[in-house]
Amino acid sequence: MDFDVAPLLTPYPCPGGDPAPGVVVLPGGGYTHLAGHEGKPVAEWLNSLGYAAFVLEYPVGPDDIHPLPLNTARAALRHLRANAAHNRIDPRRLGVLGFSAGGHLAAHVATAPETSPDARPDFAVLVYPASSWGSIEPFGPGTPPRDTLLGPEPTRAQRDAVSIELIATEDTPPVLAIHAADDFVIPVRHSLLLTETLARLRVPVELHVLSRGGHGFGLGEDDPEVHRWTALCADWLRRYT
Repeated sequence: MDFDVAPLLTPYPCPGGDPAPGVVVLPGGGYTHLAGHEGKPVAEWLNSLGYAAFVLEYPVGPDDIHPLPLNTARAALRHLRANAAHNRIDPRRLGVLGFSAGGHLAAHVATAPETSPDARPDFAVLVYPASSWGSIEPFGPGTPPRDTLLGPEPTRAQRDAVSIELIATEDTPPVLAIHAADDFVIPVRHSLLLTETLARLRVPVELHVLSRGGHGFGLGEDDPEVHRWTALCADWLRRYT
């Protein structure tokens, strides 16, 4: 998809002159809006770890259905790699970090078989991702009352085609998944299914299930039990970037 994605990216450069690893941040919001607490604060936290961050305002809303969000994420990764010197990032260490629906999008751009190498991230962090679209109502447990990704009356085949555990391939980059056991909006089953698939494909994958946190906790700064996911993530990022 050819369009100017630059205005949709809010950059948070990493201090210093050397090329840094880069992360595209994808806030959640059920593909209806973008959650502010999963954007700028996350980018600033990544800065503190030595990563350049770019919050992507991917299209959401009733007319912005699949494949527009996926193609926007692909275009963002291509744009950042093509302009790596300007953004002071290492194009070989460019990943995605997504929450909820943004976690689905992060997983989608990392796994979709037809994604070209220049549009695929080098790593993916998924926080309470809605990764199994076939597990969302009316086909299974989940809460979105209507399908905001696929439009009106999607078929089971259409849902399966965007369910990450069903489309992932061996080309998927390393993945870290974070989920809370008491998440009743997007149940932990989503991350369990995805982890099982990636493990079978021999893709490096790590899953951390928090004992509590529910859904939408972002950085979880108000609860030490929840906030510890950021330390787990920082350690994982150091190992894989």
